[in-house]
Amino acid sequence: MEAIFNRENWAPVPFHFWSLVFFTFGSIVGSFLNVCIHRMPLGMSVVSPPSHCPHCKYSIPWFLNVPLLTWLSLGGKCKNCGAPISARYFLVELLTAVMFLCCWLAFGHDSAALALIYAMFIAALIVATFIDLEHFIIPDEITIGGAIVGFIVSLLWPALHETNSLAGGLKASLLGIAVGAGSIYTILRVGKVLFGRQRVEIPANTRIVFSESALHLPDREIPYDEIFYRTSDAIVLQARTVELIDRGYANARVRLALRAGELEIGGDKFNPEQCHHLEVVASELVLPREAMGLGDVKFMAAIGAFLGWQATIFSLMVSSMIGALIGVVLILCRKREWSSRLPYGPYIAAAAVIWIFFHVPIMVRFFPPPPPM
Repeated sequence: MEAIFNRENWAPVPFHFWSLVFFTFGSIVGSFLNVCIHRMPLGMSVVSPPSHCPHCKYSIPWFLNVPLLTWLSLGGKCKNCGAPISARYFLVELLTAVMFLCCWLAFGHDSAALALIYAMFIAALIVATFIDLEHFIIPDEITIGGAIVGFIVSLLWPALHETNSLAGGLKASLLGIAVGAGSIYTILRVGKVLFGRQRVEIPANTRIVFSESALHLPDREIPYDEIFYRTSDAIVLQARTVELIDRGYANARVRLALRAGELEIGGDKFNPEQCHHLEVVASELVLPREAMGLGDVKFMAAIGAFLGWQATIFSLMVSSMIGALIGVVLILCRKREWSSRLPYGPYIAAAAVIWIFFHVPIMVRFFPPPPPM
């Protein structure tokens, strides 16, 4: 591997020829990332079937699947049926191409291997970001798979952690995984104890309807996808009256844990999928609330495997600042409510990218080496 990426083997070719290669290769990778972003949350294979229009199922030939150029030439529409193709496809291809180019410009002078490793790692961050933005999940293929790949790469290329020894690369990667996952998991558990429930104040004797997809209040509806993330999440309330299709209750405690398949009314238990009508009258209800999920824990472990423990601490601090700033802006622009859930993965990814390109001055400023003995 060292022979392939030896500087002397790359030096005879002009530096900016490789800049063009990295940009072009990045756009090709970006085209594949679009497939991953669309299919992975749906549990579909990313290699079969071949690329096709999601509207008319037209199989896209290679000459209509040229990154960047095809979307522009077709005006963002399918050649066969004319249906619109999301601008996200062009954006992901362009973003990936630019990131690959930036990695080459930043690290190519010193190490082609390091530039390529960082570029591929950022590609994984891009997939995680766009999936989390749309689905509020980060697939295990990115998180757990990323931690495994980061560990292996650290063994094969310990210079990723600024060491020349295999043991040094192993230690840095394992420590990064432990600190990254451990720090986020600690915050998750503490946050669950302190802020894991949201008490919603409603007018006395409010009528609340539980439909198949949402919780309906007089002034708004809350989709279940925004309430139930884990099997332990539950809606709890003390109802004045409860109405089912075939029975009713008075002064009963109601607990609904949809992902666990549990519905308790008074002392009775039901399967929520078999309750086609549930209506209550109450003056207060408690909703589950989660600042982070286990996906973020595994995601930070992957970042630590590639970048080391210092990067996880930096990413944790900076991502919280980025998230707070964007959250406030969205609230002020009335794009989000104070209680709305925001995906945290994109902020972690952004902080990790900042670390990749600026970790040298950051290390000097915040993680100085110990004084000589």
